[in-house]
Amino acid sequence: MAAPSVLMVCLGNICRSPMAEGILKRKARDSSLVIFVDSAGTSNWHQDELPDERAMAEMQLHDIDISNQRSRPFKTADFDKFDHILVMDSSNKANVLSLARNAKDEAKVHMILDFGSEKKGLSVPDPYYDDGFNHVYELLDYACDAFLDTLK
Repeated sequence: MAAPSVLMVCLGNICRSPMAEGILKRKARDSSLVIFVDSAGTSNWHQDELPDERAMAEMQLHDIDISNQRSRPFKTADFDKFDHILVMDSSNKANVLSLARNAKDEAKVHMILDFGSEKKGLSVPDPYYDDGFNHVYELLDYACDAFLDTLK
């Protein structure tokens, strides 16, 4: 059986989804789980850019380097490539679902905080404007733990 594949999705793919990608990769490696993780954005505003400097700085505080990531837009072909598509908020979810071709595509899309009972139904806020990068890290750390529990 192939390793599970996970795509993290936010708006610009420079803050939340790169952080989520880095956190999940680290947790999978630390748990000796083989998993393919990538990230994308629902817009192409920052295509090929590095993650936001504040996101990279927050991740460095947790000894996770995301400086090798580059922003890319979500595309319909991602439904074929990924088993799980984890979005940060309801707007991201609506944008991704608008590209779904069928119920199988739709079934792959979940709000990341819906994993784990404490924060189900909540969104990961966009820290781009309010500098809430530590809070976003904490939410994503929680969600990645809960998500990995579903794979074990």
